Amino acid sequence: MGSFSKVVLLGNLTRDPSTGTLPSGATVCEFGLAVNRRWKDADGQMRDEVLFMDCAAYGKPGQTMGQYLKKGHPVLVEGHLKLDRWQDDQGQARSKVRTVVERFQFIGRGDQALPEQNRAAKPAGRRKRSTGSNAPTADQTPREVLPV
Repeated sequence: MGSFSKVVLLGNLTRDPSTGTLPSGATVCEFGLAVNRRWKDADGQMRDEVLFMDCAAYGKPGQTMGQYLKKGHPVLVEGHLKLDRWQDDQGQARSKVRTVVERFQFIGRGDQALPEQNRAAKPAGRRKRSTGSNAPTADQTPREVLPV
């Protein structure tokens, strides 16, 4: 039987990203992501649940995320789950599930989540869409998704 590990998360960074370099020379960016879930319980009351996920992005995506994201910024990440295991200072076995980011997308907080080179390319005003045209206007163009 086959297996599959895929995760898609949309949330806000819980801390500023931490970037470093692996022995191979690749960039690694580690950050925390808070993801909210809202539902009605059996009594009809709205309930909230927050999940805090540790994430890691490698290579160019990790470099870009470390450069442009800050605590509180929203981001959409797509990747797979990885189980990290280690022993702490007292010799106790520890483990943590982490999301390894394969692709991500900046989510609108105005222009503050966009890389500097994309800010200059964005027009100052809104353009009206002409009837009969299926081409998106500049304000409707999807943001870049970067693969690992």
